[in-house]
Amino acid sequence: MSDMKRKFPHLFSPLKVGNVILKNRIISAPMTYPVLTADGCLTPEAIAFYEMRATGGAAVVTVSEVIVHTATGKGYSVQVLLDAPNAKDSLAAAARAVKRHGAIASVELSHGGKYAATDKKDKLRPAVTYGPSDEYVNGVQTVRAMSKELIQEIVESYGRAASICKEAGFEMMLIHAGHGWLLQQFLSPAINKRTDEYGGSLENRARLTLEVLDKIRSVVGSDFPLELRISAEEYIEGGYSFQELIEYAKMVESKIDLLQVSTGSHEGSFDKTHPSMFMERGVNVHYAAEIKKHVKIPVSTIGALNEPAMMDEIIASGQADAVVMARALLADPFLPRKAMRGDDDEIVRCCRCFTCMAERMTTGLRICALNPIIGREYESNFAQAPTKPKKVLVAGGGPGGMEAALSAAERGHKVILCEKSGELGGALKSERGIPFKKDLYRFIATKTLLLQKAGVDIRLNTEVTPEYCELIQPDVLIIAVGAEPIIPQLPGIDRPNVIVANYLPENIDKIGSQVVILGGGQVGCETAVYLAQEGKDVTVVEMQRELCPDANPRQRPLLLAQLERLVTCKTGMRGVRITEEGLVCVDPEGKEVLFKADTVICAVGQRSRRDVVEKLYDCAPEVMEVGDCVKPARVADAVFRGYHAGLDV
Repeated sequence: MSDMKRKFPHLFSPLKVGNVILKNRIISAPMTYPVLTADGCLTPEAIAFYEMRATGGAAVVTVSEVIVHTATGKGYSVQVLLDAPNAKDSLAAAARAVKRHGAIASVELSHGGKYAATDKKDKLRPAVTYGPSDEYVNGVQTVRAMSKELIQEIVESYGRAASICKEAGFEMMLIHAGHGWLLQQFLSPAINKRTDEYGGSLENRARLTLEVLDKIRSVVGSDFPLELRISAEEYIEGGYSFQELIEYAKMVESKIDLLQVSTGSHEGSFDKTHPSMFMERGVNVHYAAEIKKHVKIPVSTIGALNEPAMMDEIIASGQADAVVMARALLADPFLPRKAMRGDDDEIVRCCRCFTCMAERMTTGLRICALNPIIGREYESNFAQAPTKPKKVLVAGGGPGGMEAALSAAERGHKVILCEKSGELGGALKSERGIPFKKDLYRFIATKTLLLQKAGVDIRLNTEVTPEYCELIQPDVLIIAVGAEPIIPQLPGIDRPNVIVANYLPENIDKIGSQVVILGGGQVGCETAVYLAQEGKDVTVVEMQRELCPDANPRQRPLLLAQLERLVTCKTGMRGVRITEEGLVCVDPEGKEVLFKADTVICAVGQRSRRDVVEKLYDCAPEVMEVGDCVKPARVADAVFRGYHAGLDV
């Protein structure tokens, strides 16, 4: 066989790091799987979470985040700790699970420092954490400066942790010195006010990192690969400069084998560390490229990297030696394998919606809006193939219907997917043309391709009626007919200057320069940001006091920041009629206010198509409902239920 020409040759070239060879340039970043044992051991579910990224083809899979010093270092209430009787064997099981797919098993060592989690209810341990310096809030001490004895104890604990992890079978280690955790706190002149040998000059502020690296090296030996994660900028008043960080990189260079360049600190820079949909992809790559000019060891880059072509170019042009991904490998853990084959059009792109991180804050789970397997990797290993293939009819080609059709077809059922309109995508079709939603809109094309490859019979311009079911005679009917926009009964709502938000893409040319949006939920607010970015003068009018309450707690602050920058927002305003001049509202005092507009966009919400659902109840022996036709909700809910409906057949 002649040599195959790879589509992304640089991304899939090997890289030597210390004594190991990475089979490609893709590293799976440490991501926490929150379901652990009470004493901080990895569960079978957590191990399966990491293993999936190894199966998917990443060269290195990093297990997150081993806390080296339990008494002072936990950043969250549940984290991987080394004091439990099962600590080493649970880590060993994870290392084996990663290695059996040909990936390098790495593990992240960290300490929360001043941001350690404290139990306010615990009388024996007051809510004081340990950091570089004393800190007070309103005269009450919140952070206690670490004594030299405690510093030495923590340095020793890094060594102990490294020893246990190496014995457990890990082949590489990531030491976290970024994102505002302990080592960065010592490096930061904004936080570190010490006057001893650990404070003051850059050499002194870097001392703790150097001692930790020396300690770990003395334990693991000279040829064991160590990776250091650093933040290029702190984004804190009085923090270190990028120039100082370059000097720091030169100081650590001889002690490590790979330098991972991230950015940001624990507070106030969330969207810099995890670039949002409002930022360019690869926005942090330039930091790695600059540091690479000053050090001889390999350098990796991280931050909203998703596109194989872009990552190949980063490596080809010498901006970095490896790429590190987190969210992209939640949305599609098989991204590396698909890119290696050249099937990058099959990759489900992360749309940077922050569902993964917001869910940690709300339910404590780890999920992904576009990948229903995340959070249930372990049980997905036991999915049974059907013994008797059935004929499945799916009514509706939105995200829920597409996912149901795909999961049913992949298990061997004969699936017909009908969509009333001329294209698949459902509610996602309204994202067309919005730059910061392009990855979500692309989900339609990716899933359409996967449906075709799975052999699903897609029938467009086909409405599922009782008569149609009579004709098809399905064994199972999955109803995914979605929702329709709520049109408020306002005088003038049917005027030509009114557009419903769902139908924005096909009416984009009709939108005037002055726009008023009726409805300040997530759809109305994202539409407002988009039109303002396009140069329109946009006002959002909302009856409630809060804007976009339906956006998740990670996305909402970023969306509100965009609104504040670009859009005029008026809350507590009730729309009463639409005229040629614009939208007339009543303010909280009952006074009428006119918001002048060339175009009024209606975004007051969605209503489930229950009338359609009820007509189809008795049209097959088994009937299931998924997505917005049950109740209008997030894409994540439709995809999750759709996927499982296919498994339930």
